[in-house]
Amino acid sequence: MVLHTASQKYLSTRGGSYGLSFEEAVLKGLGADSGLLIPEAIPSLPQNWHQDWLNLPFADLAFEILSLYISPAEIPAGALKDIIQRSYSTFRVPDITPTITLDADTRIHLLELFHGPTFAFKDVALQFLGNLLEFFLVRRNKGKMGKDREHLTVIGATSGDTGSAAIYGLKGREDVSIYIIYPTGKISPVQEAQMTTVEDENVHCLNLDGTFDDCQDLVKALFADPLTNKNLKLCGVNSINVARILAQITYYFASYFQLIRSGTFDPSTDAIRFCTPTGNFGDVLAGYFAKRMGLPISKLVVATNENDILYRFWQTGVYEKQLVLDEASAKGGIEEDGVKAHPEGVKETLSPAMDILVSSNFERLLWLIAFDLSNNSDNLSERKSSAGSKVKQWLHDFKSKGGFRVEKEVLEAARQDFTAERVSDEETVATIRDVYRWPQPRPRPGCSSSSSSSSSSYILDPHSAIGVTAALRSARAAAPGVQQQQHCVALSTAHPAKFSHAVEMALRDERGFRFEDVLPPQFVGLEGLPRRSRRVYRSEGIDGIRRVLMGEVEREVDGKNS
Repeated sequence: MVLHTASQKYLSTRGGSYGLSFEEAVLKGLGADSGLLIPEAIPSLPQNWHQDWLNLPFADLAFEILSLYISPAEIPAGALKDIIQRSYSTFRVPDITPTITLDADTRIHLLELFHGPTFAFKDVALQFLGNLLEFFLVRRNKGKMGKDREHLTVIGATSGDTGSAAIYGLKGREDVSIYIIYPTGKISPVQEAQMTTVEDENVHCLNLDGTFDDCQDLVKALFADPLTNKNLKLCGVNSINVARILAQITYYFASYFQLIRSGTFDPSTDAIRFCTPTGNFGDVLAGYFAKRMGLPISKLVVATNENDILYRFWQTGVYEKQLVLDEASAKGGIEEDGVKAHPEGVKETLSPAMDILVSSNFERLLWLIAFDLSNNSDNLSERKSSAGSKVKQWLHDFKSKGGFRVEKEVLEAARQDFTAERVSDEETVATIRDVYRWPQPRPRPGCSSSSSSSSSSYILDPHSAIGVTAALRSARAAAPGVQQQQHCVALSTAHPAKFSHAVEMALRDERGFRFEDVLPPQFVGLEGLPRRSRRVYRSEGIDGIRRVLMGEVEREVDGKNS
């Protein structure tokens, strides 16, 4: 009996780790060579998936998909179902991620991903990850007492939404400490309040005098640091953790099935595109996994803001930093919504969660393409090793030279499944305003009404507006015959109340607009609550962060055992 299929074993994109179990992949976060972990194979869908899955509720659909990546020898089917059910019981709508139609004439739809506890798409993965980690720890600590119990130190960097979603997924859980590093003054007030007002003692917020990229670099350095790993059992919550990517696959399938059930979309004649606003490439990568599994997505549209390293790659085949070296050029966005400009290269925009210079998850796509193209051997081990070596060389060039150019066939392979759009702040504002003026969208049958719409108009947050802008361009660019058959689904990644200043800037002159109409009751008074956050400094490097972590974890564990 085979305990693990190829899709239930994991490897490092840089060739240093193979044959990891799902539990090892989740708890390690990164490979021993600092590569990202991915399944050794992307599974194909079961023969009758279309009929069997069409009417499944979200949680049942998630179980079917995740079972392809998680062996029942690791997590029995009943336990996995329970983890999933508990993860999505925290969402405010029964459909979890409803799809609505914004404009029937152009076939523009919106996949709402903000109905979880922190009003952001990252709840979909991080509620699951929190319950998953608890399951592993309960099993590992069964019968153990005191310091014999395994204690997990979960660490993450955030540009705004990951931090609060991770904290809400892990707060109050036994044998877990969570540390979130965020750039001081560079996330929105609501985002900071969601993190720093949580009172659970296992939650620790660290604000760093730098950018999100600085925070992310420190997290990666901690995972590679022997001294840290000798004293602490680390686990990551950023999208470098493969469980994040796998959990997000479900909502691409859910949206596809919702449109079919509505009668709007006919898979025998129509095509579907997903337009994903992205900075770190994790959200759209989940769509790519869905496509490789067999979901008939005609194209994945990578929608970036003015921090456009991904857009430039799809135009040129060159993946390189484009530094913004002078303060005047970097300036933009709205300070109150959490802009993150920095002399080392990030441009401030109205969509601050996407203000990222380097897209970490892009490495996973590069490995998959390199593997596909290394078809000069029938030996799977040789092909995997060749792909890992290729990725390792590309990333070495990126680190040493600031960028690299891929071969023509690599770019052509990337263009088969993806296209890219770059959206400016001016276009973002225009889309928020234009969509507000459209007729009120109607939820699909069986879907819940949007909580980001007022009584007469739909209100997008700036990140979602980038996805909608990309969808509108895709609709306009399609040939006349294709236009009649192409549907574009834009991913709505956050509730507009999280970025109130950008929304108010776009809509303040619109008749009938009152921001109070979309302000969730959960946000009222949030910013006035007491906060807990500790200042840390880039100048102290990894040594400073390590001292904080080791000291706090020791106090937390000793306090429980005293």
